[in-house]
Amino acid sequence: MPHTFKQPALARLLRYTQIHTTSDPDSQNVPSSPQQWDLLRLLQAEVTEMGMTEIHLDDRGYLFATLPANTDKPIPVLGLLAHVDTSPDFNGKAVKPQVIEAYQGEDILLKGSGDYLSPKNFPNLDRLLGHTLVTTDGTSLLGADDKSGIAIILSAVEYLLNHPEIPRGKIRIGFTTDEEIGRGADHFDVKAFGADVAYTLDGGPLGELQGENFNADSATVTFYGRSVHPGTAKGKMINALTRACEFQQRLPAHLTPETSEGRKGFMMLHDIRGDLEKCQLHYILRSFSRRELAEFGQNLHDTMQAMVQQYGEGCGEVEIHEQYRNMAEVLDDYRYLVEIAEKVMKEQGITPNLEPIRGGTDGSRLSFMGLPTPNLFTGGENFHGRFEFISVDVMAQAAKVVVGIITAFTETEFTSH
Repeated sequence: MPHTFKQPALARLLRYTQIHTTSDPDSQNVPSSPQQWDLLRLLQAEVTEMGMTEIHLDDRGYLFATLPANTDKPIPVLGLLAHVDTSPDFNGKAVKPQVIEAYQGEDILLKGSGDYLSPKNFPNLDRLLGHTLVTTDGTSLLGADDKSGIAIILSAVEYLLNHPEIPRGKIRIGFTTDEEIGRGADHFDVKAFGADVAYTLDGGPLGELQGENFNADSATVTFYGRSVHPGTAKGKMINALTRACEFQQRLPAHLTPETSEGRKGFMMLHDIRGDLEKCQLHYILRSFSRRELAEFGQNLHDTMQAMVQQYGEGCGEVEIHEQYRNMAEVLDDYRYLVEIAEKVMKEQGITPNLEPIRGGTDGSRLSFMGLPTPNLFTGGENFHGRFEFISVDVMAQAAKVVVGIITAFTETEFTSH
């Protein structure tokens, strides 16, 4: 069956990735960037042509649609979710995907930039011999995060529409915006979506099955200065930029992403902006433990307090904002979602990888909003940069897993949901 999905998934991926959908963290619009509407409207037309029902694209960019049930058996309504936006961390405009058939382990020239995608630097490529790969041309990211998820979902839905003999409950699909800037669930109407449980298709290599993710906060550290002509600045100038640099240097070096792996959290300086009068450092704080996350925030406050003692009241301030929490706190009561996906993967010869997400998905927040939502693999790797790539063969396997999960839901006896 995986070969059944390969060409449809590839065609969709190539079509979607060439539509510019980068989200904009500096915009207060919803969606944050107007170009996301281009893909949403294309998808609205596509699901309409496919014959899906209850199609609705709202004024905030949430596209919902239904694959109706063909069985009367009481089954939880299952949602399938992916996001249309791509990360603002790297250029997402004018994407020129490269297709490599039957990959044999060679270095891949990214023709636009002259860079090479090499197994020496990215050893996971060695696991994909014989696969069809899609890469960037080196001048942009690819956007498989998460346009591959959209392609996988719609390829699975198309297959089920063409095979009505396969029993299924009601399936709801949802495509969201602004996931990459942490706003994908901000206006998500769980009641209107109407699913009892869901999966996001937003993971990486083959077998990823994630029911746990980082707890996440953001922090803004602001320093205030006084601009004076440098020629007469002695005893008068206060350089906010210098104090911001000093703040960063005071933080523990062992708590950065460069030193972090597994279940270890981090504090990351993500952005710095300003001038002599005002400078802001923007941090992301990540940990699998709420306690450790709180300690990271306290570390920032303590560092600022030490600088206040040195430079005086009003020199700076720290603000911390909650972003998302570990979905495992919710999914512990919905273990069957992970168990069904794990069983389907094993039956299809896929070894499940239940490592937690060192990041988050829309499902992280949706789980706490009343829609329990673990995450499934798509086959993409090296997201958010010019070395992003994806295996179309793994995409096809993901579509087969989606069909398998839908079938497994019809075979499971649910006492309550």
